[in-house]
Amino acid sequence: MVWSHQPLFSAFGFLIAMLALAGLFGLLNLQFLALAQIMVAVGAVVVLTMLTILSVNAQEKQLPQEPHKLRWFIISTVIVAPFTYLLYATLSQAYTHFMPLEKVTVKVIGKSLFSEWVFAFEIISILLLTAMVGAIVIARKHLPKQKACS
Repeated sequence: MVWSHQPLFSAFGFLIAMLALAGLFGLLNLQFLALAQIMVAVGAVVVLTMLTILSVNAQEKQLPQEPHKLRWFIISTVIVAPFTYLLYATLSQAYTHFMPLEKVTVKVIGKSLFSEWVFAFEIISILLLTAMVGAIVIARKHLPKQKACS
């Protein structure tokens, strides 16, 4: 996903990564999370990303030159790694917030998500929508003007 020069192939890589994550959830017997991953990440986010990429119509000559891609990849990995560890540590203790593990059902998860966490989901959806619209606006500025049919 990161090394591809074509944006559409990067989106396919993202699709494969999201499906693999859903598969991991399925192997851990977390069917709700696996289905939610497929419906939300694959069904909405990846499809919206592909739609944005296809509507922008980026070509190879319009893509920026990235001579230090590996260096930035390593630097960003080093920066993100502590936050990933903190997220893992937090989520590994999150089940105690609900109830004992045997009593966690889809109903309990849904009730918690749509009562306590609904604001976070709305903020993330607005952020994703803004990023997609911004990408389209930036890409459209660089496209040549087409002649109107008369």
